[in-house]
Amino acid sequence: MNQRQNPSQFEFESESSGDNLLWEYVQSMNPEIIEKLSQPTPEVAQLMEHNLAAMLGNLPPEHFDVKITTSREALGQMLGSAMMSGYFLNKAKQRMDLEKSVHKTNFHA
Repeated sequence: MNQRQNPSQFEFESESSGDNLLWEYVQSMNPEIIEKLSQPTPEVAQLMEHNLAAMLGNLPPEHFDVKITTSREALGQMLGSAMMSGYFLNKAKQRMDLEKSVHKTNFHA
């Protein structure tokens, strides 16, 4: 079927193919690492919450009974978007912390 050009390159294939290297990699990871990667920092979680509220509407629940109807596909797309935003924000937070650390090190050197 698909020939691998580079064994270290992850392929995105259907789950039924049994040859999903990314899924195999995630399954081989230490559970503690997966747990750490799965939990955003409080700042990232707050930004994600604001992002989702903006997508869904930001009416205060104490005054409005908001009901949202959507398709399974649209909900999946929104979830995927929220996850990608979370990963992006988490990486941006890590970069910001690294830049602060480097700045402090250069300032004190």
